[in-house]
Amino acid sequence: MNKIYLTCAMAMTLCASSLSAMNVSKVEPSFWWSDMKNSELQVLLYGKDISTSTVSVNNPLIKIKEVVSLENPNYLLIYIDAKDAPASKFEFELKSGKKRLKIPYELKERDTQKQGAAGFTSADVLYLMMPDRFANGDKSNDVIKGMKESKIDRENQYGRHGGDFKGIENNLDYISDLGVTAIWLNPVLENDMPEGSYHGYATTDFYSVDRRFGSNEEFVSLVEKAHDKDLKIVMDMIFNHCGSEHYFIKDIPSYDWFNNPKADVMTSFRTVPQFDPYTSNIDFTVAIDGWFVPTMPDFNQKNRHVARYLIQNSIWWIEYSGIDGIRQDTYPYADFDMMAEWCKEVMNEYPDFNIVGETWLNNNVGVAYWQKDSKISYPKNTELKSVMDFPLYGITDTAFDEETKEWEGGLTRIHDYLSQDIIYADPSNLLTFLDNHDTSRFFKTEEQRSDFNRYKQALTFLLTTRGIPQIYYGTEWLMAGSKDGGDGLVRVDFPGGWEGDKVNKFTREGREDFENRAFDFTSSLLKWRKNNDVIAKGSLKHFYPQDGVYVYQREYNGKSVVVMMNGTSSDVNLDLSRYKEVLTSSMSKDVLTGKSIDLKSGNITIPAKDVFVLEF
Repeated sequence: MNKIYLTCAMAMTLCASSLSAMNVSKVEPSFWWSDMKNSELQVLLYGKDISTSTVSVNNPLIKIKEVVSLENPNYLLIYIDAKDAPASKFEFELKSGKKRLKIPYELKERDTQKQGAAGFTSADVLYLMMPDRFANGDKSNDVIKGMKESKIDRENQYGRHGGDFKGIENNLDYISDLGVTAIWLNPVLENDMPEGSYHGYATTDFYSVDRRFGSNEEFVSLVEKAHDKDLKIVMDMIFNHCGSEHYFIKDIPSYDWFNNPKADVMTSFRTVPQFDPYTSNIDFTVAIDGWFVPTMPDFNQKNRHVARYLIQNSIWWIEYSGIDGIRQDTYPYADFDMMAEWCKEVMNEYPDFNIVGETWLNNNVGVAYWQKDSKISYPKNTELKSVMDFPLYGITDTAFDEETKEWEGGLTRIHDYLSQDIIYADPSNLLTFLDNHDTSRFFKTEEQRSDFNRYKQALTFLLTTRGIPQIYYGTEWLMAGSKDGGDGLVRVDFPGGWEGDKVNKFTREGREDFENRAFDFTSSLLKWRKNNDVIAKGSLKHFYPQDGVYVYQREYNGKSVVVMMNGTSSDVNLDLSRYKEVLTSSMSKDVLTGKSIDLKSGNITIPAKDVFVLEF
C-alpha cells in the first residue's frame, strides 16, 4: 500500500514538474462534438515555445491528420479526424525533449432534442437590440476586475452602460407580447478593449461572451428561455476583423494571419471592387485587405488556418448555444471564397439555418451580387441566403415625408425600386428595416415623433411588403435619435431598463399617450402578421401610383391582402375600377381599424397620408 502511494506521489510530482516546464494557456475550441457532418477538427494550442512538440493522442479512433507549426513558436495547430470516434474523453500528449504535457479533450454527444438552428424567414420579424443599452438585470457584472474598461458611465454615449443577459431575460415577456418572433443581438462576445467596448464589434475572445453581459452558461440559458417563449435568437458575428487586444494580434501566429499586420493600410470603405469589372488592383486590395479602423485588425481569410478557425467558431456557437441565425458584419470586406465556403458548411450542418450578411451598398445591383444564386456573380456563388436591403432603407428614410406624384417622389420611388426586384435571386430573403444601430433612427428628432401617419405608413409597408422585417429596439414607441451627434445617440438606453430610471417605457404607465398609440398599433400589426402565410409566402403585385396612391396586393392560396397608401397631404377619392383584378369582393375589413369597408360604390376615400390594409 505504501509503495503504491509513493509511486503516485512521484507521478504527481513529475506531472507538476513537466507542467511548469511546458504550459498551454489556450485550447480552442475547448471541446467539440461527435457525429458532426464534417469530421475534421482544428485544435489551436497557444503556449510558450510549444511549436516543436510532437503530438500524439491516446484514442485509437482519433486520427491526427496534420500538425502545423507556425512562424510564432507559441502556436501549434492539430488537425484531427473524428469520423469514427463516439462521444468520449481523451488526451493529446505534447513531447518536447524531456518535457511532457497531457491536454484533456472531449467529444461531447450532440443533444438531438435541443431547440435551435431553426433559421429565420419572411415569416419572422427580428427585434434588434444592443445588449449594453437594453436593460441591466445584474449589477454585479457591471464592472469586472481586470478588464480594461473598468467603469459604468451612462452619461458617456461611448461608455459602457451595464446592460446584460439578465436584463434581456427579465424583459422577454415585453418582447414576446410585442409580437416579434426573433431577437437579433448585437455582438455579445468578449470585447476587452480600453474604450468603446460597449458595441461589441472588436472581439478579443471568440469562445467567450463578454463577462459584463454574463457567462457562456447564462447566454445559453437566455437562448433557451427565449425559445420557451417562441422567440428565436440571431447572433451577430464578425469574421472580417478582431479587436486589437486579442492575443492573435498581441502575439501574431504567422506573418499572413492578418492583412497589413503593421496597421499601415486602412480600408477605403468602398467595396464595389468585389464586383466592379474595371477595378484596379490597388482599389481592390485597399478595400478588402485594409483595416476597418486602427483598433480592428483585418483577418486574412485566404489563410486556410484562419478560415478554419472562424468557420469552426461559428459552428461551435450554433451547436453549443442553440442560436437560430447569424448576422455577419461587414460581409463584402472579407474574402469571397472563404465566406462562400463558410455558408456552405453551416448550411450543410444545419439545413434550416439562415445567415444574413451586412451588405451596405446603396444600389440593388451591389446588394444583389452578394445573394446566393445571383446571376450577377455567376459563375461564382456567395452561398449567402439573405442580404440586407440598404437601398430600400435609404428610400423609406425620406419617401414617407415627400408628396407622391405619378412619376416621381414619395411612394413612387418605393414602387420603382421594387419593380427592379428581378435583380435579386430571392427577394423574400432580403432583410428590410427602417433603422438600425448604424443609422439614424426613423424619427431623428423629437418634433418628428408627432407625425403618427408617417410611422403608420412606414411600419405598415415594412410589415406587409416582401422580405424579412427588422425593428430596432424602441422604434415601437417612437424612440428618436440622430447620428449627427455620434453613434451613441442612436444606441441610447431603453428607459426603465435600469434601477432608478425616472420613466419605464416597458410599461403602459411609463409611456406617453402618443407612445402607447404607436406601441398598440405596432403590436396589433405584428400579431396579425404572425403565422400569416399571405404575408410570409404570398406573391406581390403592385400598381403604378395614381392620384398619389400606391396600391399593392399580397396573395397566397386564394387569400389576399390589399394595401392602399395615400402618399399625398390631401384626401383622395380613389376610383377602384383600375384595381378590380385584386378586389375580389365588394366588402372587406381594414386590418388597421377593424372596420368593414364597402367597395360596392366603386370609389373609396383615403385620408391624407393614411393607409388601409384590406383582407379578402
